[in-house]
Amino acid sequence: MIWFVFAFLTAIFKSLKDVSSKKSLKNIDVYIVSWSLRFFALPFLLPLLFFIEIPTLGNQFWMALFIGGSLNVITTIVYMKAIKYSDLSITAPMVTFTPLFLLVTSPLILGEFPSFFGLIGVLLIVLGSYTLNIKQRHNGYFAPFQALLKEKGPKLMLFVAFIWSITSNFDKIGVQNSSPIFWTIAINTFITLVLFPIMLYKSQQNLKQIPANYKILIPIGLFSALAVVFQMTAISLTLVAYVISIARTSAIMSVLFGHFIFKEKYVKERLLGAAIMVLGVLFITLA
Repeated sequence: MIWFVFAFLTAIFKSLKDVSSKKSLKNIDVYIVSWSLRFFALPFLLPLLFFIEIPTLGNQFWMALFIGGSLNVITTIVYMKAIKYSDLSITAPMVTFTPLFLLVTSPLILGEFPSFFGLIGVLLIVLGSYTLNIKQRHNGYFAPFQALLKEKGPKLMLFVAFIWSITSNFDKIGVQNSSPIFWTIAINTFITLVLFPIMLYKSQQNLKQIPANYKILIPIGLFSALAVVFQMTAISLTLVAYVISIARTSAIMSVLFGHFIFKEKYVKERLLGAAIMVLGVLFITLA
């Protein structure tokens, strides 16, 4: 059961990455935090190259790296804006929509189709998202959905979840044409390099924030790198579906962190909603 420990650690560090990012965004430019997430992960990821066998790259590797990496440049920035603008407890659970969108994008890109249990998972994710804002129910049956989409953070994170449903397919192509760890290092390096000129252009007046806040920015990269390393280790020990199901419990942890650290309200509704959405992910991944 050591794989469970690694998968659970993945969830913890994913959530800690969100918490440290949100705290840093109070005083640091969003583009600097976005770049730092990727850049400060590299010192922890690059040394792994000395411990793995460098794979022979397949024909589709560079295509997957360019398309997947370019899209992830966008999602990295939008992700940070999402957790900056709204409560972590209502924004973080929206990433569980990625498996739902995958039921649409995977058949188109990879020719993979959902099963009966996959469809049950979709319904649970929708039900969970409804529960996140169940307090709005008195305004009408669809008020919880409307309230969710009116908030800037959840709306941006829903966009991230959709793009991730596309990039997940390119991640699979990238891994198939290299190896899990090598792909992780390659795409993080690509994203870091592309984000750098964007950060310079958007944050010219705020570049001093990097040396002034490196003690806050480094942990973001560290938590991100640890989450990836533990996830890849867990995947090497058991089925991917099991690992992803446990890793998505980071949504529940983020709700709790949002309540205890940032004093966010409505924790009961949001905790229940996040739990239902994670259950939906479980159905989809096991299907």
